[in-house]
Amino acid sequence: MSKYDKLWDCVAAQPGDALDLSFNEIGEIAGVALDHSFLNFKKELLPLGWQVGKISMKNQIVHFERVRN
Repeated sequence: MSKYDKLWDCVAAQPGDALDLSFNEIGEIAGVALDHSFLNFKKELLPLGWQVGKISMKNQIVHFERVRN
C-alpha cells in the first residue's frame, strides 16, 4: 500500500484525459503532504492508465495525463 493510493484512486476516477491539481489539493486528497518522494511513487499511477506529466514548482501544480495505448 502506497501513501498516495487515495490520490491515485481520485485521479483514476476522473472522466477526462487530463487533470491539474495543486500541491495543496494533492495533500488534502492523499492525506499526506506532497514531498520529494512523490517522484519515486508516481510510477504507481501507470497501471491505472494515467501518468504524471509536468510538475510546476513555480505554480505548485501537478499535471496528470491519461495514457493512451
